[in-house]
Amino acid sequence: MQLIASAAAAAGVRRVVLCTSAMVYGALPDNPVPLDEDAPLRAMPDGGILSDWLELERLAEQAPVSHPGLQVTVVRPAALVGPGVDSLLTRHFEAPRLLVVRDSRPSWQFCHVDDLAAALEFAALGKVEGAATVGCEGWLDQREVELISGMRRIELPASIAFGTAERLHRLGVVPAPASDLQYVVHPWVVPSTRLFEAGWKPVYDNATALGLLLEQAAGHHALVARRVGRRDATIGAGAAVAVVGTAALVRIARKRRTR
Repeated sequence: MQLIASAAAAAGVRRVVLCTSAMVYGALPDNPVPLDEDAPLRAMPDGGILSDWLELERLAEQAPVSHPGLQVTVVRPAALVGPGVDSLLTRHFEAPRLLVVRDSRPSWQFCHVDDLAAALEFAALGKVEGAATVGCEGWLDQREVELISGMRRIELPASIAFGTAERLHRLGVVPAPASDLQYVVHPWVVPSTRLFEAGWKPVYDNATALGLLLEQAAGHHALVARRVGRRDATIGAGAAVAVVGTAALVRIARKRRTR
């Protein structure tokens, strides 16, 4: 980011657009739904891509100080959906069942890549400034997601879900830490306030985006033997969800056989 800011200033470029993720706000049980665009970034660095995003955000905040006259607009999309998107959310829907942590209140929000592209165009044209979030309007609760997807849930206590994910991470089965599971457990819904005020509107709603995600996930299975094994930090949480859910199903099946 420092090199980009320096090169932009040297070339006389007045505006730089940085795309990170709404994940930088953190997924926490006390998050309001939706978050405020100016809410503090409470995500914890995990050594992966989230750490990179947080560092880029820090450097973006400093860039106008180091290079007066340079404006940096940061765009933070919700969970992306679209052709070729492979993320923790897509992997979540490739698992045998939807993992739900007991007493949690997941709120699902998506952002289609076409809507993100339109938002980035608004940012590049200077129609929004500062930090802007982008996503479908509103959100889906867990019941709505299950109705749309037709997938059954497996509900586990937080201690088992996070404990199993952490053990799998230590064993090297999944590359991401257990903390990444927070993004499929706790809410991180964003409002897109600045973009709406500038005249931007999403083409896709959450139900349609989820339908497209499910079509993309069809035929894939996020289990230990396949897809989970790729060393990609951006898919770690989805891999953990799949493995934790599968491990829980195996334990349930074993208990039934021993009765």
